[in-house]
Amino acid sequence: MTTAQEKLGKIHLVGIGPGDAQYLAPAASQALADSHVIVGFRSYIQQIEGLTAGKEVVSMELGQELERAAAAVDSAYAGKTVAVVSSGDAGIYGMSGPVFRVLTDRNWDGHAPAVETVPGVSAMQAAAAVLGSPLMQDFCAISLSDLLTPWEKIRERLEAAGQGDFVVALYNPRSQRRQGQLLEAREILLKHRAGDTPVGIVGDAFRPGQRVKITSLQGLEKEAESVDMVTIVVIGNSTTYLHAGKVITPRGYEEKTKSS
Repeated sequence: MTTAQEKLGKIHLVGIGPGDAQYLAPAASQALADSHVIVGFRSYIQQIEGLTAGKEVVSMELGQELERAAAAVDSAYAGKTVAVVSSGDAGIYGMSGPVFRVLTDRNWDGHAPAVETVPGVSAMQAAAAVLGSPLMQDFCAISLSDLLTPWEKIRERLEAAGQGDFVVALYNPRSQRRQGQLLEAREILLKHRAGDTPVGIVGDAFRPGQRVKITSLQGLEKEAESVDMVTIVVIGNSTTYLHAGKVITPRGYEEKTKSS
């Protein structure tokens, strides 16, 4: 007897990691191999083109996230197994949200089609690996893009992160359309931490053309021109320091030892 799940197919939400094939998880490779249809942003499809042979490929541009999600859901309801690819991790500013939004709007019952999320190495994790160990205490990720979130709300989140002494990873820090938000974020955080707070700037982590720059919160102003949409900016907290070219946030074992 054929079950409804088998009739309605399956959706894999696949994080493909930073882009280099060696950092693509085996589970992600298997999900791609098992899928009839692969849906994604054109650039991400190109990164996995060696794994798309014989597949139906639905390639779209930035800004078409809901259209991509709808195409994937349509294919799943037609009985196909679909992989929806995101760079990094699908659940961090990726395609998980749009797909679940479309499923919600179609009164999905939570079972058919089946949905499986395959985690990937996020851009924030990749940048941290390049820089050293900046995320060893509490941290947060904030996107500076105001395309989907009002800038006033982003300001509030930056203020809260500064007050809470979080290490901050900035996604989408600067674009041709948005020139000033990164510097405004810097000004907000300078109200709460020292100007010599270490800052790591990583572009295209673990991809050809990887770019790494280490500066300070004060010095970030001079480096802003080098920052773009594929850059992650990691801003340390009050304990973060530099050593041998690495950005290091201590976990706190030293203080625990002193107090014991």
